[in-house]
Amino acid sequence: MNEQPPEQPPVFPSPFPYEDLGVEQDGALLHVRLNPSRRDDALGNAAIDSLLGLLGTLDGHPEIRVLVLSSDGKDFCLGADRTEYQEAVAKDPTGAALRHLADKAHRLCQALESTHAVTIARLHGRTVGAGLALASYCDLRVGADTCQFRMPEVGLGLPPAWGGAMGRLVSEAGVARIRELMLTCRPFDAETALRMGILHETAPLERLDDAVEAWTRPLLRRPPEALVLTKRMLAGYARAERTVDPAMLDAHLLASQLALAQPRPE
Repeated sequence: MNEQPPEQPPVFPSPFPYEDLGVEQDGALLHVRLNPSRRDDALGNAAIDSLLGLLGTLDGHPEIRVLVLSSDGKDFCLGADRTEYQEAVAKDPTGAALRHLADKAHRLCQALESTHAVTIARLHGRTVGAGLALASYCDLRVGADTCQFRMPEVGLGLPPAWGGAMGRLVSEAGVARIRELMLTCRPFDAETALRMGILHETAPLERLDDAVEAWTRPLLRRPPEALVLTKRMLAGYARAERTVDPAMLDAHLLASQLALAQPRPE
């Protein structure tokens, strides 16, 4: 009687069907990089679609324990692609197309927060607007000591509504400092971000990968059930702090404000 070969654990899809991301698997560790083909470091709709697709696929792969989110660009992320938002309003003055784009940003942040894998944001250069929102939904955040951050939305005439991140940032860093930085749009550095809790750790740029590895090594040794359960419990408590969370309205707030800013035909 022939013995059946042992069942092989599932492998995350390869080659990876995400044209706007760089994706590499190293056992239970998944590296996801923004900006493999863009000329700038804005977070465009195509990258959002790719991230949503990747996180949706990840749900069926419990063998992936840790996800590291980084960028190949000069900066981690300079925010949402405002050109796409303006084009959406121009093509559909009702704002429906714009709300669809903004809703996807909200779904992406929720997927990042709720995925079973422990997520690590590896930040360098500038992290602005939507880039900061995206990073804030990662479980752990390490940045180069030369990082610069900014929440520029109010200065652009917009509510800071991308992805519903205001509640997340307030729960992570405290309402007083987030209020100041959102209202003044003042840039702040890695040391400030570390004091606030936006960053958990800083490192010189050339040692940033070492700092990430110092987290991933022990995480990959932890019992997976305990890791997932602890992450879900922490996410539950964080959401409980946002009992009255208006984030579901953020897409409508953003869409209505952008629509108002468009010139009206005579």
